[in-house]
Amino acid sequence: MPSRRPDLVRAVLVAVSIVVWMAIASFGGQAQGKLSQVQTNDTAAFLPSSAESTLAAEAGREFVEAPALPALVVLTPAAGGQVTDTQVEQVTAVAQAVPQHAVPGTDAVWADYLTADPVVTPSQDGEAILVVYSLDADSAEELVGDEESVTGAFVGDLRATLDDELGATASSAGEAGLNAWVTGPAGFVADLVTAFGGVDGILLVVALVAVLLILVVVYRSPLLPFVVILTAVFALTLAGLVVYLLADSGTLVLNGQAQGILSILVVGASVDYALLLVARYREELRHHEHPAAAMRRAWRACLEPIAASAGTVVAGVLCLLLSELGSNRSLGPVAAIGIVSAFLAALTLLPAFLLIGGRRSRFYFWPRTPRYVETSATSADATPAEPTGVWGRLARWVGRHARAVWVSTAAVLVAFAAFLPTFSAEGTSETDVFRTEVDAVAGEEVLAAHFPAGSVDPVTVIVAQGDADAAARAAQGVDGVASVAPYTGTPAGAPTGDQAEPLVVDGRVRLDVSTDAPSDSRAAQDTVRDVRTAVHDVAPDALVGGAAAETVDSVDAAQRDLRVIVPVVLVVIVLILTLLLRAVTAALVLLLANVLSFAATLGVAAILFEHVFDYPGADPTVPLFAFVFLVALGVDYSIFLMTRVREESLRDGTRVGVVRGLAVTGGVITSAGVVLATTFAALAVIPLLFLAQLAFLVAFGVLLDTFVVRTLLVPALVHDLDHRTWWPSRLARPRVPARER
Repeated sequence: MPSRRPDLVRAVLVAVSIVVWMAIASFGGQAQGKLSQVQTNDTAAFLPSSAESTLAAEAGREFVEAPALPALVVLTPAAGGQVTDTQVEQVTAVAQAVPQHAVPGTDAVWADYLTADPVVTPSQDGEAILVVYSLDADSAEELVGDEESVTGAFVGDLRATLDDELGATASSAGEAGLNAWVTGPAGFVADLVTAFGGVDGILLVVALVAVLLILVVVYRSPLLPFVVILTAVFALTLAGLVVYLLADSGTLVLNGQAQGILSILVVGASVDYALLLVARYREELRHHEHPAAAMRRAWRACLEPIAASAGTVVAGVLCLLLSELGSNRSLGPVAAIGIVSAFLAALTLLPAFLLIGGRRSRFYFWPRTPRYVETSATSADATPAEPTGVWGRLARWVGRHARAVWVSTAAVLVAFAAFLPTFSAEGTSETDVFRTEVDAVAGEEVLAAHFPAGSVDPVTVIVAQGDADAAARAAQGVDGVASVAPYTGTPAGAPTGDQAEPLVVDGRVRLDVSTDAPSDSRAAQDTVRDVRTAVHDVAPDALVGGAAAETVDSVDAAQRDLRVIVPVVLVVIVLILTLLLRAVTAALVLLLANVLSFAATLGVAAILFEHVFDYPGADPTVPLFAFVFLVALGVDYSIFLMTRVREESLRDGTRVGVVRGLAVTGGVITSAGVVLATTFAALAVIPLLFLAQLAFLVAFGVLLDTFVVRTLLVPALVHDLDHRTWWPSRLARPRVPARER
């Protein structure tokens, strides 16, 4: 009986672990499916409170009962030409009936969510009709019906009504003979939420299926890949549960891009950690008869590198808390929660799964089951066999030509990095955000062709009454400004009388500055910058806001984040590496290698984005997110390599340790890199420019780290530096390898 006690304890621990994770999954699965309900995709919600557009929005609230989120319907005759009086009457009748439509899932009607009656305005050229609805911006994120936001539900109802009542859509015209598009800020938000809707379904399915296929090739086993994938899914439920609770309570702000990155990060990290643990477990199964003993040895050996890897990524992403943008700040803890969830699942749930069969747990590896080989040379001091196979041959080749390998590799990376200054990350217009045809983008183009593009969502200037005339003249003199008019209290889009008096609130007036370009365009952003300069010259205390100004402030904040956060991430990572490897030189070598890899990745992206993919530029957050993830995740593979190199160097010296460490870890780290690159590449299935660019940067960068930096550059450089790599630890002292003593 006493001899069976350890088996009983292990069985209980395995059962407890699985039961706890099953409980987490039962709640976390539901929370994961509801993450989209706690998203916020409004740019203004992420701006710092000190931003000029934020201050202008707060001051502007005094001029209206409630801030408005415009939903614009633009209609044109399908056959071209002039709009008829009959068509105007038909559109007016339908438009005026919409406010009385029932709000799905409630007893309210849309009039309860509108700040003004709809305004129907024919264009001056007589070839289009514009209908302006003003949604209450404060209620736009409320959930109605099937847990859909007010904005999404209203835009959906508008499009359905136009189709049902007039037969008017972007591609078809009914008896009224009109095509119709729903655009404006509300239309863009609704289409953005629809695009992010793929995060819960298609993105996760694509990522999991792709990873599963890779694991089948790696393990050549019908069972083990599913165990690893199941571990990743359980980790995702834990992350989803924690993030949902925090977002629902208002502790953090979650947007669609953060949710997409969370899913990919958890799956990629979970599988990476699992690959490392399973590889070491398979190795130990050949030296231990009982799977539990092999797992104990593998778990202890993998704890330090996996913990260091997870800690590095967590520390890196938490540096995003220094961001001025709420969307960036929230991504930090969201990503950290994902990494911690992956870490916990890989080190608690996966071992439980792998030991569920007790002494017969080797069955997971069938048909390539590792057999126990009894040997007397199992002590830690025994000299391992000379590495063989592809990775053994490559490791010995790198060792023989170390200096030539690292010099030539570094030269190639530097050549690609030379294109880094050509990477354009100054922001894009909202019409460029979508990579597929969407109603809001097409409607924006039609709107700009027939109406003053910036009149419905103008730039707003809050200025003292005494400075209003001077500010108006200054703004009117700016290139790109179509008109400047004082706000009189008339809803946007409604006709105004020339004699109406400006509305004065606390000694200030609001000037509405209409731009030639749409408010979501790069041209309007440039105009805002010029308007601010001109107005501040005559009225230093004036505040310039509006949708275009919010975009300008977001871009400026993102560029500031890039300058501030990047150095902090570098310092944090080098400190972690120094503590882990107990060597300053090794930490600096790894960091410089990965920074060079990142610069080369951006250089390659600069070439491809402009000359191959024909992208219109990038948001400043793209290189920031790519840097944080690439440097942190890229260092991961170097950590996996260097912890094994250090382990081997303690026994046989650095140069022998490099060759053996590269040979032993080459297969598993390469598999992990391919898996992580594949999961991030899956982000490209979401039809948004930001995620497509991030997917390429991280996927390409991870592959570059995997096949070049970790395989060639770092091992060759460490081999060339020899014992000097470990300065100032005791390994830095020249020593005679054990086999020569």
